[in-house]
Amino acid sequence: MLTEDYHGMVVDVLDNHRKQLLAELDYLAEHSNPLTQAAMLLVRTLYSGHKVLVIGNGGSAAEAQHFAAELVGRFKHERGAYAAIALTADSAILTALANDYGYQDIFVRQIQALGQPNDLLLAFSTSGESENVISAAIAGRECRMSVIAVTGARSSRLDELADISVRVPGADTATSQELHMVVTHVLCEITEFHMMTYEREKQREASEEQSFMALEEEEWQQ
Repeated sequence: MLTEDYHGMVVDVLDNHRKQLLAELDYLAEHSNPLTQAAMLLVRTLYSGHKVLVIGNGGSAAEAQHFAAELVGRFKHERGAYAAIALTADSAILTALANDYGYQDIFVRQIQALGQPNDLLLAFSTSGESENVISAAIAGRECRMSVIAVTGARSSRLDELADISVRVPGADTATSQELHMVVTHVLCEITEFHMMTYEREKQREASEEQSFMALEEEEWQQ
């Protein structure tokens, strides 16, 4: 095949992909209430001093690690670190649990070990039907955690178990995964903005309190 043939195929694929993504992003924007609710719950969880546990399989496992990395590190701005753990990252734990308990429990045992009431479980799953993710959502509820599901277009068992379900309109798994990355970035940007606003407000209040105490001490000494 000639270089020109490859180039023509690349241009066609990119053009078709661009049109598909634009249509699906428009749909996501028009049906953004679940994403709004997810952002609010995420901010509330972190602001109250609780943590986020993130799970997924395959590409969704990579997205779970991507999400946690953006919160623990930074997204667009320098700020404090936020408590997020991807339960997909420790190969020793994953293989031990898969070997001893079965693959369906690789997240359950970690949630039982780490999950606390009012923590948040964030589950990425393009199908919403993976047994280990379903079991994890059940375990999260038993630990009195909140559950957010980020899934594909079809209704699923994970939807039914979640407090909030963000269903992206991807025509296939690959597009759904790309839209999941968009969801990650939207949630991280909104979380970073609101958490930084809260942090500045707390710093302002602390500064005012210190000034007030210093003034009181000065008046007492006089």
